[in-house]
Amino acid sequence: MKWSEISIHTTQEAVEPVSNIMHEAGASGVVLEDPGDLTREWDTTYGEVYQLSPDDYPTEGVILKAYLPVNSFLGETVEEIKEAINNLIVHDIDLGQNTVTVSEVNEEEWATAWKKYYKPVKVSGRITITPTWEEYERVSDEELIIELDPGMAFGTGTHPTTVLCIQALEKYMNEGDRVLDVGTGSGVLSIACAKLGAKEVLALDLDEVAVNSARINTKLNKVQDVVTVNKGNLLEGVDEKPDLIVANILAEVIVRMTDDAFEQLQPGGTLITSGIIKGKKELVKDSLINSGFTITETIEMEDWLSIVAKK
Repeated sequence: MKWSEISIHTTQEAVEPVSNIMHEAGASGVVLEDPGDLTREWDTTYGEVYQLSPDDYPTEGVILKAYLPVNSFLGETVEEIKEAINNLIVHDIDLGQNTVTVSEVNEEEWATAWKKYYKPVKVSGRITITPTWEEYERVSDEELIIELDPGMAFGTGTHPTTVLCIQALEKYMNEGDRVLDVGTGSGVLSIACAKLGAKEVLALDLDEVAVNSARINTKLNKVQDVVTVNKGNLLEGVDEKPDLIVANILAEVIVRMTDDAFEQLQPGGTLITSGIIKGKKELVKDSLINSGFTITETIEMEDWLSIVAKK
Protein backbone atom coordinates (compact mmCIF):
# COMPACT_ATOMS: atom_id res chain seq x y z
CA MET A 1 0.00 0.00 0.00
CA LYS A 2 1.15 3.54 -0.73
CA TRP A 3 0.94 6.22 1.95
CA SER A 4 1.05 9.99 1.87
CA GLU A 5 3.04 11.87 4.48
CA ILE A 6 1.24 15.08 5.45
CA SER A 7 3.77 17.51 6.95
CA ILE A 8 2.55 20.63 8.80
CA HIS A 9 5.06 23.34 9.82
CA THR A 10 3.44 25.06 12.79
CA THR A 11 4.03 26.05 16.44
CA GLN A 12 4.27 24.20 19.73
CA GLU A 13 1.01 25.88 20.78
CA ALA A 14 -0.84 24.38 17.81
CA VAL A 15 0.46 20.81 18.19
CA GLU A 16 -2.48 19.35 20.12
CA PRO A 17 -5.33 20.87 18.05
CA VAL A 18 -3.54 20.07 14.78
CA SER A 19 -2.91 16.51 16.00
CA ASN A 20 -6.62 16.19 16.73
CA ILE A 21 -7.44 17.42 13.20
CA MET A 22 -5.12 14.78 11.73
CA HIS A 23 -6.72 12.02 13.79
CA GLU A 24 -10.18 13.15 12.68
CA ALA A 25 -8.90 12.99 9.08
CA GLY A 26 -8.01 9.31 9.61
CA ALA A 27 -4.36 9.35 10.70
CA SER A 28 -3.53 6.60 13.20
CA GLY A 29 -0.66 8.49 14.80
CA VAL A 30 1.51 11.55 14.46
CA VAL A 31 5.24 12.31 14.55
CA LEU A 32 6.46 15.57 16.08
CA GLU A 33 9.81 17.07 15.06
CA ASP A 34 10.59 19.67 17.73
CA PRO A 35 14.03 21.35 17.65
CA GLY A 36 13.77 21.66 21.44
CA ASP A 37 14.53 17.93 21.56
CA LEU A 38 18.09 18.69 20.43
CA THR A 39 18.89 20.73 23.55
CA ARG A 40 16.62 19.04 26.11
CA GLU A 41 18.24 17.19 29.00
CA TRP A 42 16.95 13.65 28.68
CA ASP A 43 16.52 11.31 31.62
CA THR A 44 18.66 8.38 30.51
CA THR A 45 18.15 6.32 33.64
CA TYR A 46 15.42 4.40 31.83
CA GLY A 47 14.92 3.51 28.20
CA GLU A 48 17.39 3.66 25.35
CA VAL A 49 19.79 6.45 24.48
CA TYR A 50 19.75 7.45 20.84
CA GLN A 51 21.32 10.23 18.77
CA LEU A 52 19.24 13.05 17.30
CA SER A 53 20.36 14.74 14.08
CA PRO A 54 19.77 18.51 13.63
CA ASP A 55 19.13 17.77 9.95
CA ASP A 56 15.85 16.09 10.94
CA TYR A 57 14.45 19.19 12.67
CA PRO A 58 13.24 22.66 11.61
CA THR A 59 15.24 25.71 12.70
CA GLU A 60 12.11 27.29 14.16
CA GLY A 61 8.63 26.11 15.08
CA VAL A 62 7.78 22.41 14.92
CA ILE A 63 6.86 19.98 12.17
CA LEU A 64 4.00 17.57 12.72
CA LYS A 65 3.75 14.60 10.37
CA ALA A 66 0.92 12.15 9.84
CA TYR A 67 0.29 9.37 7.36
CA LEU A 68 -2.80 8.74 5.24
CA PRO A 69 -3.39 6.05 2.61
CA VAL A 70 -3.25 7.18 -1.03
CA ASN A 71 -6.78 7.02 -2.44
CA SER A 72 -9.12 8.99 -4.69
CA PHE A 73 -10.27 11.17 -1.76
CA LEU A 74 -6.78 12.24 -0.66
CA GLY A 75 -6.89 15.63 -2.38
CA GLU A 76 -10.21 16.52 -0.74
CA THR A 77 -8.93 15.30 2.63
CA VAL A 78 -5.81 17.48 2.44
CA GLU A 79 -7.93 20.54 1.58
CA GLU A 80 -10.22 19.79 4.55
CA ILE A 81 -7.15 19.50 6.80
CA LYS A 82 -5.85 22.89 5.63
CA GLU A 83 -9.25 24.51 6.19
CA ALA A 84 -9.59 23.03 9.69
CA ILE A 85 -6.10 24.22 10.65
CA ASN A 86 -6.79 27.73 9.34
CA ASN A 87 -9.99 27.81 11.42
CA LEU A 88 -7.88 27.51 14.59
CA ILE A 89 -7.09 31.20 14.19
CA VAL A 90 -10.62 31.87 15.48
CA HIS A 91 -9.44 30.43 18.83
CA ASP A 92 -6.44 32.81 18.89
CA ILE A 93 -3.98 29.95 18.30
CA ASP A 94 -0.63 30.92 16.75
CA LEU A 95 -0.12 28.76 13.64
CA GLY A 96 3.41 30.00 12.82
CA GLN A 97 4.48 29.31 9.22
CA ASN A 98 1.40 27.12 8.73
CA THR A 99 2.69 25.34 5.63
CA VAL A 100 1.30 21.95 4.58
CA THR A 101 3.23 19.64 2.25
CA VAL A 102 2.39 16.19 0.93
CA SER A 103 4.80 13.45 -0.14
CA GLU A 104 4.47 9.75 -0.92
CA VAL A 105 6.12 6.91 1.03
CA ASN A 106 5.84 3.15 0.86
CA GLU A 107 4.43 1.09 3.71
CA GLU A 108 7.79 -0.07 5.08
CA GLU A 109 9.10 3.51 5.26
CA TRP A 110 5.88 4.63 6.94
CA ALA A 111 6.20 2.02 9.67
CA THR A 112 9.77 2.92 10.60
CA ALA A 113 9.28 6.67 10.16
CA TRP A 114 7.30 7.01 13.39
CA LYS A 115 8.25 3.97 15.45
CA LYS A 116 11.92 4.95 15.66
CA TYR A 117 11.04 8.03 17.74
CA TYR A 118 9.25 6.21 20.57
CA LYS A 119 11.13 4.72 23.51
CA PRO A 120 10.24 4.01 27.17
CA VAL A 121 10.07 7.27 29.13
CA LYS A 122 9.88 7.75 32.89
CA VAL A 123 7.37 10.62 33.18
CA SER A 124 7.00 10.88 36.96
CA GLY A 125 8.35 9.46 40.21
CA ARG A 126 6.44 6.21 39.75
CA ILE A 127 5.11 6.02 36.19
CA THR A 128 6.93 4.93 33.03
CA ILE A 129 5.24 4.96 29.62
CA THR A 130 6.47 2.45 27.09
CA PRO A 131 5.32 1.54 23.54
CA THR A 132 3.92 -1.97 23.32
CA TRP A 133 6.72 -3.25 21.04
CA GLU A 134 9.58 -2.28 23.39
CA GLU A 135 10.97 -4.76 25.91
CA TYR A 136 11.02 -3.07 29.30
CA GLU A 137 11.58 -4.42 32.81
CA ARG A 138 10.50 -2.38 35.84
CA VAL A 139 13.40 -1.37 38.03
CA SER A 140 11.51 -1.34 41.34
CA ASP A 141 8.32 -2.74 42.87
CA GLU A 142 6.91 0.80 43.13
CA GLU A 143 7.27 1.58 39.41
CA LEU A 144 4.02 1.58 37.43
CA ILE A 145 4.11 0.76 33.71
CA ILE A 146 1.66 2.14 31.16
CA GLU A 147 1.80 0.49 27.73
CA LEU A 148 0.58 2.48 24.74
CA ASP A 149 0.49 1.86 21.02
CA PRO A 150 0.78 5.27 19.33
CA GLY A 151 -0.68 3.71 16.20
CA MET A 152 -3.97 3.43 18.04
CA ALA A 153 -3.94 6.59 20.07
CA PHE A 154 -3.28 10.31 20.32
CA GLY A 155 0.50 10.28 20.62
CA THR A 156 2.76 8.47 23.05
CA GLY A 157 1.63 10.13 26.27
CA THR A 158 4.97 11.92 26.67
CA HIS A 159 4.00 15.41 25.50
CA PRO A 160 4.73 17.99 28.24
CA THR A 161 1.03 18.63 28.88
CA THR A 162 0.43 14.94 29.56
CA VAL A 163 3.55 14.63 31.70
CA LEU A 164 2.46 17.63 33.79
CA CYS A 165 -0.94 16.01 34.38
CA ILE A 166 0.56 12.69 35.42
CA GLN A 167 2.97 14.38 37.83
CA ALA A 168 0.08 16.36 39.34
CA LEU A 169 -2.07 13.22 39.62
CA GLU A 170 0.72 11.43 41.45
CA LYS A 171 0.89 14.34 43.91
CA TYR A 172 -2.78 15.21 44.42
CA MET A 173 -4.86 12.10 43.72
CA ASN A 174 -5.68 9.97 46.77
CA GLU A 175 -6.15 6.22 46.73
CA GLY A 176 -9.86 5.47 46.45
CA ASP A 177 -10.70 8.74 44.67
CA ARG A 178 -13.41 8.91 42.04
CA VAL A 179 -12.04 10.69 38.96
CA LEU A 180 -13.37 12.38 35.82
CA ASP A 181 -10.95 12.58 32.86
CA VAL A 182 -12.26 15.21 30.43
CA GLY A 183 -10.91 14.93 26.88
CA THR A 184 -9.26 11.59 27.52
CA GLY A 185 -7.60 11.13 24.09
CA SER A 186 -5.57 7.91 24.33
CA GLY A 187 -6.86 7.28 27.86
CA VAL A 188 -3.36 7.57 29.33
CA LEU A 189 -4.43 9.82 32.23
CA SER A 190 -7.30 7.51 33.16
CA ILE A 191 -4.93 4.55 33.07
CA ALA A 192 -2.50 6.45 35.30
CA CYS A 193 -5.32 7.19 37.79
CA ALA A 194 -6.31 3.53 37.90
CA LYS A 195 -2.74 2.39 38.47
CA LEU A 196 -2.31 5.02 41.19
CA GLY A 197 -5.29 3.57 43.07
CA ALA A 198 -8.42 5.41 41.93
CA LYS A 199 -11.66 3.67 42.91
CA GLU A 200 -13.37 4.49 39.63
CA VAL A 201 -12.59 6.68 36.61
CA LEU A 202 -14.98 8.06 34.00
CA ALA A 203 -13.11 9.03 30.82
CA LEU A 204 -14.89 11.33 28.36
CA ASP A 205 -14.07 12.47 24.83
CA LEU A 206 -16.14 13.97 22.04
CA ASP A 207 -14.14 12.15 19.36
CA GLU A 208 -15.26 8.61 18.59
CA VAL A 209 -11.71 7.68 17.49
CA ALA A 210 -10.39 8.72 20.90
CA VAL A 211 -13.15 6.81 22.70
CA ASN A 212 -12.29 3.60 20.84
CA SER A 213 -8.54 4.10 21.35
CA ALA A 214 -8.97 4.75 25.07
CA ARG A 215 -11.07 1.60 25.45
CA ILE A 216 -8.40 -0.46 23.70
CA ASN A 217 -5.63 1.02 25.85
CA THR A 218 -7.51 0.45 29.11
CA LYS A 219 -7.88 -3.23 28.20
CA LEU A 220 -4.22 -3.40 27.15
CA ASN A 221 -3.29 -2.13 30.63
CA LYS A 222 -5.90 -4.34 32.37
CA VAL A 223 -7.72 -1.44 34.07
CA GLN A 224 -11.06 -1.74 32.26
CA ASP A 225 -12.76 -2.73 35.54
CA VAL A 226 -11.84 0.69 36.98
CA VAL A 227 -12.03 2.93 33.89
CA THR A 228 -15.26 3.54 31.95
CA VAL A 229 -14.84 5.34 28.61
CA ASN A 230 -17.83 7.22 27.17
CA LYS A 231 -18.43 9.71 24.41
CA GLY A 232 -19.25 13.12 25.88
CA ASN A 233 -18.81 16.86 25.43
CA LEU A 234 -16.94 18.22 28.45
CA LEU A 235 -19.19 17.78 31.53
CA GLU A 236 -22.54 17.91 29.76
CA GLY A 237 -24.99 15.38 31.18
CA VAL A 238 -22.53 14.06 33.79
CA ASP A 239 -24.18 13.19 37.12
CA GLU A 240 -21.11 11.93 38.96
CA LYS A 241 -19.70 13.93 41.91
CA PRO A 242 -15.96 13.14 41.63
CA ASP A 243 -13.18 13.83 44.09
CA LEU A 244 -10.90 14.91 41.23
CA ILE A 245 -11.29 16.17 37.67
CA VAL A 246 -8.38 16.17 35.23
CA ALA A 247 -8.60 18.00 31.90
CA ASN A 248 -5.72 18.07 29.41
CA ILE A 249 -7.39 20.25 26.78
CA LEU A 250 -6.97 23.68 25.20
CA ALA A 251 -7.07 26.74 27.44
CA GLU A 252 -10.02 28.13 25.47
CA VAL A 253 -11.98 24.96 26.23
CA ILE A 254 -10.98 24.83 29.91
CA VAL A 255 -12.51 28.26 30.55
CA ARG A 256 -15.82 26.98 29.16
CA MET A 257 -16.01 24.23 31.79
CA THR A 258 -14.71 25.81 35.03
CA ASP A 259 -18.20 26.69 36.32
CA ASP A 260 -19.47 23.16 35.67
CA ALA A 261 -16.32 21.64 37.20
CA PHE A 262 -16.79 23.66 40.40
CA GLU A 263 -20.42 22.59 40.61
CA GLN A 264 -19.57 18.94 39.87
CA LEU A 265 -16.70 18.43 42.32
CA GLN A 266 -17.10 17.24 45.88
CA PRO A 267 -16.30 19.91 48.53
CA GLY A 268 -12.52 20.00 48.85
CA GLY A 269 -12.17 18.35 45.44
CA THR A 270 -9.28 18.99 43.05
CA LEU A 271 -9.24 20.18 39.43
CA ILE A 272 -6.05 19.52 37.42
CA THR A 273 -5.89 21.40 34.12
CA SER A 274 -3.23 21.26 31.44
CA GLY A 275 -2.84 21.84 27.70
CA ILE A 276 -2.21 25.49 28.57
CA ILE A 277 0.40 27.45 26.62
CA LYS A 278 2.19 29.99 28.85
CA GLY A 279 0.57 32.94 27.11
CA LYS A 280 -2.89 31.72 28.19
CA LYS A 281 -1.96 31.33 31.89
CA GLU A 282 -3.86 34.35 33.20
CA LEU A 283 -6.91 33.53 31.06
CA VAL A 284 -7.29 30.15 32.77
CA LYS A 285 -6.39 31.38 36.26
CA ASP A 286 -8.96 34.18 36.09
CA SER A 287 -11.64 31.74 34.92
CA LEU A 288 -10.86 29.31 37.76
CA ILE A 289 -10.93 32.05 40.40
CA ASN A 290 -14.16 33.54 39.03
CA SER A 291 -15.77 30.09 39.25
CA GLY A 292 -14.86 29.88 42.95
CA PHE A 293 -11.65 27.82 42.86
CA THR A 294 -8.52 28.47 44.89
CA ILE A 295 -5.30 28.07 42.90
CA THR A 296 -3.10 25.48 44.62
CA GLU A 297 -0.12 25.22 42.29
CA THR A 298 1.10 26.17 38.83
CA ILE A 299 3.65 23.83 37.27
CA GLU A 300 5.62 24.69 34.12
CA MET A 301 7.45 22.55 31.56
CA GLU A 302 8.96 24.09 28.45
CA ASP A 303 6.24 26.33 26.91
CA TRP A 304 3.42 24.60 28.75
CA LEU A 305 1.89 24.71 32.19
CA SER A 306 -0.57 22.90 34.42
CA ILE A 307 -2.76 24.61 37.01
CA VAL A 308 -4.05 22.74 40.07
CA ALA A 309 -7.09 24.23 41.82
CA LYS A 310 -9.20 23.28 44.86
CA LYS A 311 -12.90 23.66 45.55
